Amino acid sequence: MDNLEEKTIHSEEIFSGKVISLQIQEVELPNGKKSKREIIKHPGAVAVIAITNENKIVMVEQYRKALERTIVEIPAGKLEKGEDPALCAHRELEEETSYVCESLELLTSFYTSPGFADEIIHVYLAKGLSKKENSAALDEDEFVNIEELTLDEAIQYMKDQKIYDAKTIYAIQYLQLQEALAK
Repeated sequence: MDNLEEKTIHSEEIFSGKVISLQIQEVELPNGKKSKREIIKHPGAVAVIAITNENKIVMVEQYRKALERTIVEIPAGKLEKGEDPALCAHRELEEETSYVCESLELLTSFYTSPGFADEIIHVYLAKGLSKKENSAALDEDEFVNIEELTLDEAIQYMKDQKIYDAKTIYAIQYLQLQEALAK
C-alpha cells in the first residue's frame, strides 16, 4: 500500500464555511513528482432508514440548491464536532420527521466522494417508530415535506429520478435485499 501513498508537503485552507472547508494540498506522488490536490473537509453525517409500523419508509422531500431541484431522501444530517453518530441519528430523525424510534442499528458507513472529500456517512436502520408531539424543530434554513413510501413506491421514485442521491438509493437497495433474503 505504501507504493500508492501521496505524502502531503504543504496544505493551505482557502475557504472555511458553515459545513465544509476547502484545502489545496501539494503532494509528493509515489514516483517522486509533485502535484496539487483540492480537498473538501467535512465533519461527517448520518442518514436514517426509518421504517414505520406499517412497513413504510419515512422520507423527506427538500430543495437542493446545488441541483436546483427538489429530491426525496432518507432523513440525514451533519455531525456536530465530537458528536456520537447514533445520537445525531436520533436527533436528525426527530428534527426532520417528528419520529422517535425504539431501536437504532448501524448498518454501514461509507465515504461519499473520496476523490476530493473526506465526508463519511453513517447509515442507521430505525424501527419501532412513534410520532412525538413536541418534537425538535428543523434548522431555521431547512424546509421539508414528509413522505412515507412503500418499497415499490420508492423504487418507482428512483425510476422517476425523484430519488436521486446515493445514500437513499443505498437504503432502497438494502431494503430490497432484506426483502429478497426473507423469501
